[in-house]
Amino acid sequence: MGAVKAAVAAVGFAFAVGAASVAVGRLASDAALKAPPGGPLPTEPRLTVHSTAAGRIALTRAFASQRPGTYGLTGPRSHAVVGNVLDGAPHAPDAVVRRLERVTQGTLEPGDRVWLTPNIHIGDPRTALGLDHDDIDVPGELGTLPAWLVPAARDTWVIAVHGLGATREHPMNIMEFLHRHHFPVLALAYRGDPGAPRSPDGLNHLGETEWRDVDAAIRYAVRSGARQVVLHGWSTGATMALRAAAHSPLRDRVAGLVLDSPVLDWTATLRALAAARRTPGALLPLAVRAAQGRTGLRAAPAGQAAVAPEVRTPTLILHGPDDVVAPWDPSRRLAARHPDLVTLRAVRHAPHAAMWNADPPAYEEALRRFLTPLT
Repeated sequence: MGAVKAAVAAVGFAFAVGAASVAVGRLASDAALKAPPGGPLPTEPRLTVHSTAAGRIALTRAFASQRPGTYGLTGPRSHAVVGNVLDGAPHAPDAVVRRLERVTQGTLEPGDRVWLTPNIHIGDPRTALGLDHDDIDVPGELGTLPAWLVPAARDTWVIAVHGLGATREHPMNIMEFLHRHHFPVLALAYRGDPGAPRSPDGLNHLGETEWRDVDAAIRYAVRSGARQVVLHGWSTGATMALRAAAHSPLRDRVAGLVLDSPVLDWTATLRALAAARRTPGALLPLAVRAAQGRTGLRAAPAGQAAVAPEVRTPTLILHGPDDVVAPWDPSRRLAARHPDLVTLRAVRHAPHAAMWNADPPAYEEALRRFLTPLT
């Protein structure tokens, strides 16, 4: 009788441990599968505002706050734009002083908790940039997808697709540049974004299913007069662009790809986001397995990228070796596999999906050189 009770207890314990493991895995995988559009990724540290003065702001001294470049600075009720570190400005030992370009929403007060973001604009192209645009509805697989269309003279359209933790406000970083060079821009809100349909399971599939919304945008562009399109994606938006270029029935209309910080190994990205939520290393495999079970995502064999497309069109990759969300090595391997089609530009000291922010003039010049032969 005692042996039977011991066996029952052991089974019960094993069941409890298994159930707990499943729960932990689901919670850890939420860092990627439920990343809120427009919310900070867990890899982005919170900073404290120490002080503000005319044209300057003092923030917590951290690796993030010392990055070169131009960034949005976002808090619960505020948004501002900050420029480079002002090395000569007086500051406390635990602070960094950056140029304060403008406050676009709310106010910044000492003690406010904020974080840096690639988004330097809020609103829409008209309110943020003074660019006329049309609010359009793109018919998608799950329903209507809202989008901005900034018209211009060329018949090569740029379809801009944001990624993790962002919204269609992110592509406004490059809209002025594209408009100056007469490219129409379609900035898409896809499944899970504000105003767009939810995915059936309410989860982010890291581009595995979302690419069909990019396909819908290609179809809209072609029906509306585009002779060809360039897909410009950030993060998982770059993954979506790659998949659309490989699988869309209109892939012959894709003249080029611009991939900023592409997520080519979803397991590494999920592990990074889960680890940033302080998931113990021993539990990270549970997060990967939970994501597979919840979404049907497939893990790649060891040493291979989860997204390994056969690139068929000219491609510009802008990626940073310092990216802790989407590893650099898969981009390097993709470029090495297709040297005739893929150009890889390394951007140092830039966080995920912020290659433009680190050096806007260099980014736009690389973009100009890439786009010019395609039109």
